[in-house]
Amino acid sequence: MQKHQELPSCPIEITLTLMGDKWKILIIRDLLMGTKRFGELKKSLTGISQKVLTQHLRAMEESGLVNRKVYAEVPPKVEYSLTEIGCSLKAIHDVMWQWGEEYKTKITK
Repeated sequence: MQKHQELPSCPIEITLTLMGDKWKILIIRDLLMGTKRFGELKKSLTGISQKVLTQHLRAMEESGLVNRKVYAEVPPKVEYSLTEIGCSLKAIHDVMWQWGEEYKTKITK
């Protein structure tokens, strides 16, 4: 997790730093539905490269938003899930979902 002195002073900027990227928001969307393997996330996130997905998952793990569980199997099995802090982003996600639905309804009239 980032050290407190490295975080911006503005709470909105902190939130944007942690999840203000299209892919991070969509990763959170998928993990709010439950634990996923890397391949499941990649398949769900149309257009994301393996490299970018890996980078985002690592950053989110370092920030304390995502858990990464590795099973001692061959081939290796890795699962990703949201931490308690990551799950607390559900309220933000839900508001974004609702706003998007309302916008889509108004713009397509």
